[in-house]
Amino acid sequence: MRKQSGGEVFRITGARQGLADDVRGRQRRYVISMSVRTVSVVLAAVLWNVERYVAVVALALGVLLPYVAVVIANAGRENTPSLPSTFVPAPMRPELDAAPAAGAAESGPEGDGVRRGGESV
Repeated sequence: MRKQSGGEVFRITGARQGLADDVRGRQRRYVISMSVRTVSVVLAAVLWNVERYVAVVALALGVLLPYVAVVIANAGRENTPSLPSTFVPAPMRPELDAAPAAGAAESGPEGDGVRRGGESV
């Protein structure tokens, strides 16, 4: 028989990605974007006298891509809003009603014109 505790129950699907995996992924994205930058700068140099407009676009890509790559690489750990919460709250048990006060049961209805001891108002 399983012992039930009143603590939080954690789901493994809500666990974050490991730190080493996160750093490895960011390094991979940075290397890929720097490779694209290198190709675009070489393409700009090769096409400068052949197709000037394409060379200018490739050069602009080569100039802007390092900034974007650094921002993406330093973005930090990603949140996972699509996953469920990291814990399942314990089910709420219904509360019991409070017992009536001891003095309330002895007193009769008020305003009926009868006093204790048989006297009328």
